Amino acid sequence: MAQGVRPGWPGILEVYRDFLPITERTPRLTLHEGNTPLVYADKLSERLECHVYLKFEGANPTGSFKDRGMVVAVAKAKEAGKRVVICASTGNTSASAAAYAARAGLEAVILIPHGYVALGKLAQAVQYGARIVAIRGNFDQALAIVREVADPLGMEVVNSINPYRLMGQQTAAFEICDTLGRAPDALYIPVGNAGNISAYWMGFTRYYDEKRIDARPKMFGFEAEGAAAIVRGEPIEHPETFATAIRIGNPASWDKAVRAAQESGGAIDCVADEAIAEAYRLIAQEGVFAEPASAASVAGLLKRHREGGVARGETVVCVLTGNGLKDPDSAMRLASEEALVVDGNPDAVRRALGGLS
Repeated sequence: MAQGVRPGWPGILEVYRDFLPITERTPRLTLHEGNTPLVYADKLSERLECHVYLKFEGANPTGSFKDRGMVVAVAKAKEAGKRVVICASTGNTSASAAAYAARAGLEAVILIPHGYVALGKLAQAVQYGARIVAIRGNFDQALAIVREVADPLGMEVVNSINPYRLMGQQTAAFEICDTLGRAPDALYIPVGNAGNISAYWMGFTRYYDEKRIDARPKMFGFEAEGAAAIVRGEPIEHPETFATAIRIGNPASWDKAVRAAQESGGAIDCVADEAIAEAYRLIAQEGVFAEPASAASVAGLLKRHREGGVARGETVVCVLTGNGLKDPDSAMRLASEEALVVDGNPDAVRRALGGLS
């Protein structure tokens, strides 16, 4: 095949270029992000008596939804002549920024809260060649530092405060509508820094305005209870949750998230870590391995169903923001049973499997 030819799905800059700020000078950057599975959840659908789909963003190149926005932000940074991109991250943003910077021939600088980034994510950023600075503090402090130092150092901030990030992330809403042939009745999504819920709402609204769909979904976002700044109505100085990707106490896109929920007739709510862990296991029973923060969407759906907030026969989509391999430690810690260790012979294995038929 000729050099430079890109077979198959060409990535979101090409597929959704009419909906993105693409010019002739914009590099056609891609790792073939997007086109992620919309998995029908048979068990959840039967249990809840509605139609539940899982938008598995863990199938993106670096294993999270961040790739959709990052490809746009990094491409526009390169177009503007920037040589270095910088971000604060609880993990997924760092992996994505480092990957796309490497692809584009730029340098990446990552600020992370020391000791609070899952190893699967940190390993990605390290391997992609990013310069990593771990601070003694939380994500919100890291982001404040990034915002202060970026301009004087000539760096482009690629956190979700960068408007190109949300423009790219809206393409997931396009894909849902393209796959279903309509918008869902409701969308459930985790809320950390709060940009993603507003990006989806932007996407559904754009498709509605273009008359590609005739209705928009209600948007339901869910924070972790220990990091529920929006629900409490005030920043949380020391947010706590095992779902590290949403351990954020002062969301940068707070106002946008609230507006998306209100305009759509939805809500921002929170779920306890125990509920996230339960949903995490239920998602795995559908054959999908998502990281803990992703499970906040399904935990939220289960909570609203218990409260009578989900109509029978409704079509809902739960966004799973990242791949379970991002945080293998949580998977092992939450496992219901450990692997059996037996002698290496058929009789020992048969005895171990005696309860199975």
